Amino acid sequence: MQGLLLIVCGPSGVGKSTIIEKMLSSGLSKRECVFSVSMTTRPPREGEVDGINYWFVTRERFEKGIERGELLEYAEFAGNYYGTPAPPINAAIESGKCIILDIELQGVLQVKERMPEAVTVFIKPPDWDELAKRLRGRGTESEELVLKRLERARRDSEHIGRFDHVITNSNIKTAAQELTEIINN
Repeated sequence: MQGLLLIVCGPSGVGKSTIIEKMLSSGLSKRECVFSVSMTTRPPREGEVDGINYWFVTRERFEKGIERGELLEYAEFAGNYYGTPAPPINAAIESGKCIILDIELQGVLQVKERMPEAVTVFIKPPDWDELAKRLRGRGTESEELVLKRLERARRDSEHIGRFDHVITNSNIKTAAQELTEIINN
């Protein structure tokens, strides 16, 4: 079976990681799927593990990766870099796996330019109040950063029409099933 690059995008706090984890643990995908671990310069949140949630690197290390062309995509948000190392993506696709990226809009556009065959999915909240509640409920960011994330979510949602699929996350199990169906088709 040919490899698949699946890009999942959506606002911070919408539940992308939880949906992906639920889909991966369900065992219902017809493909072997792996989650791409992104690289970031932001500090780990409580409970996050280097190499599992992100590769946590210094700003200097990230910028060297940019210079060397080692990143499939990258962006800067709230003073931190986020990006996708290219070698593991290429290896997974060549081996026939489905590799899943959880990246933001700017990265989606960069990857689609380089790999137009990638399948894109936008995860949206049931409504803006619910998204604000989820962001504040994490308790990991200042109110100022929550407001920045909400504003960015509104701007990014204007690009929903550029995505191959849209999933509304009203229910994690249902959203994970929808994501599985996309992978299986």
